[in-house]
Amino acid sequence: MQCLNLFANLAEGHAPPVNFEVNGRHYNKEYYLEDGIYPKWSTFVKTIINPMPGGRNSYFAKCPEACSKDVERTFGVLQSQFAVVRYPALTWSKSQMWEVMDRCVILHNMIIECEQDEPVFDTEPYFRQGPLAAVDHQVPVAWAAFLNMRQEIRDPQVHQELQHDLVEHL
Repeated sequence: MQCLNLFANLAEGHAPPVNFEVNGRHYNKEYYLEDGIYPKWSTFVKTIINPMPGGRNSYFAKCPEACSKDVERTFGVLQSQFAVVRYPALTWSKSQMWEVMDRCVILHNMIIECEQDEPVFDTEPYFRQGPLAAVDHQVPVAWAAFLNMRQEIRDPQVHQELQHDLVEHL
């Protein structure tokens, strides 16, 4: 999500202006309809299954979305760590693919456990390089604006308000 030009342009202030009103509330960022696997950002609106009273049970309606999100995130983590998962395995049988995925999950869990035990920081080489540079703690105006916009994009409260306003509007 952080790498998409769409959100980079919005955070940097290069996106076209958007202004609209829903249910009496003003919004100034475009939003995208999504299927439930994306984060609760102000720029996403999750699909609404049945907002009317007496509609389908929301727990059973959201269960497939939650499972899908978990599987996609897990697979993404494994793809980033293991090349064998990244590329298609057209010649493998179903049982071979199951074994490879099983081993990758085990290795991933072992890596996580190992990293949590004792982080190793070797600072000695840095001390031999001379005096440290003086740090200016002033935040540039452009950087502050970027951080503020980034925070606005990721605001879960605005996400909830927009979702509620759209339901009320419909």
